[in-house]
Amino acid sequence: MESDSGDVPSSAAVATPVGVGIPTPPSRLSPSGAGTFEQCPRRWRMRYVERLPDPPGEAALAGSFAHRVLELFMQRAPEERTVEAAKVIAREEWPDVEADEDYKALRYDETTAKQFRWKAWKAIEGLWTLEDPTAVEVRATEQDVRADLGGVPFRGIVDRLDQEGDGLVVTDYKSGKAPSPRYRRGRLDQVLLYAAAVQEATGEMPVHARLLYLGQRPVGIRVTQDELDGVVEKLAGTWSAINAACATDEFEPRTGPLCSWCPYVDRCPEGMKEAEKRQAKRDAEASARNDVEAQIER
Repeated sequence: MESDSGDVPSSAAVATPVGVGIPTPPSRLSPSGAGTFEQCPRRWRMRYVERLPDPPGEAALAGSFAHRVLELFMQRAPEERTVEAAKVIAREEWPDVEADEDYKALRYDETTAKQFRWKAWKAIEGLWTLEDPTAVEVRATEQDVRADLGGVPFRGIVDRLDQEGDGLVVTDYKSGKAPSPRYRRGRLDQVLLYAAAVQEATGEMPVHARLLYLGQRPVGIRVTQDELDGVVEKLAGTWSAINAACATDEFEPRTGPLCSWCPYVDRCPEGMKEAEKRQAKRDAEASARNDVEAQIER
């Protein structure tokens, strides 16, 4: 699993702090590190060079908890993978969540804490809408894969490696919203990179890679050498761009809708301008709707 909240120590151990010399490239690159750079090079710098905190919100914390429970759950013998067993594991793991500083920062009262637990449990329970856990042959959980992919020192942690009739399957859990058809293919790059790393490290090419959007639907792809070559080539391009940006310490912002949700937007003039522009547009649209509704009511 790769946490949405970031993986600075493992995927981007940039040694040079901000303001002291030229940043050095990461020792290894993960899908989340690559994805952050592709989304916005400046955000990548703030996260992986300046090491600014990027505290996970409620959704990320609930997703991390669900991942942890499912990791332990799928390590059990198939006949022991019952809903009741998952509930026991969830109860055992819950104190660690309550002790987490990021969870404490949410400052939940009794009602909101209960809502959070319910949301996390629904994600866990959502596994049963996608598969019969007792029928899954698990080869490994939380598999750490490291490989040289097209000249890129790559690292990822795979939620599950499953054995099916025709070969190995890379499986990754997702607790967020399943993508529309327009964005589905792009979301699969992560598991295809995992598949490429597994092939490079073990010599065995997985036959299938899939994302399990808990409680929603699976999104998968048949693994072919052409697909693997494509994602590795894209990763190599990102790696080259990261190295070039580090060499010049030039990390241009890539503004867009996500600026409004960037944890570093207050440190980025271009991002602030973009977020304010979009907020002004939303305010104008809301005002126009209110005017129309007021006229209708007269």
